[in-house]
Amino acid sequence: MSYFKKIGLPLLGLFLLYRTVDLLRDLSAQEPTGYSAIETVVLAFLLTLFITGVFALPGFAFPTNKILPNSYYRINNTGSLRHSYRFLGLKYYRYLLLIFFWGQKKNRTKYFDGTRNGLENLDYQSRQSEFGHMGAFIFIVIASVYLISIEYFLMAAIALFINIIGNLYPAILQRHHRMRVESLIKKFSQNS
Repeated sequence: MSYFKKIGLPLLGLFLLYRTVDLLRDLSAQEPTGYSAIETVVLAFLLTLFITGVFALPGFAFPTNKILPNSYYRINNTGSLRHSYRFLGLKYYRYLLLIFFWGQKKNRTKYFDGTRNGLENLDYQSRQSEFGHMGAFIFIVIASVYLISIEYFLMAAIALFINIIGNLYPAILQRHHRMRVESLIKKFSQNS
């Protein structure tokens, strides 16, 4: 693994943490009415991007999913997960991801190469992605509550909307993938 990946990505994550705190501090020093609608959208987007980067970038260098116990990643209530998947329309979200990002074969093979060992890699990658997205989701909700407390209502609403689409949906999608992968891994281990 390159030095940039081991050192640079975590440092970049720390820089984004600094920028997040700095942005929230600047917002608290300004009047909420001091920003246009476009500036509000841009700042909400930057806030969600910064916080997501804080969790995502170290995950490209280290197994951050191990911060949480294995029991967190086990899918216990498959019926509830399937219901959430259908209710939130994640099938369509998944199609959009396939069209705009995962449609390229090189992007897909990084996560699953079609082999039995590839299933274990897919399980690992889904844990990494879920940890990054869920951690970011929780902290963006906290930041949004803070924005509400300092009367940035529109910015908080936009940040929450972006957060749901950019972090909650992917986290649930990763759990859904892992549910399917776990059943395949069980099936293969029984046949061995």
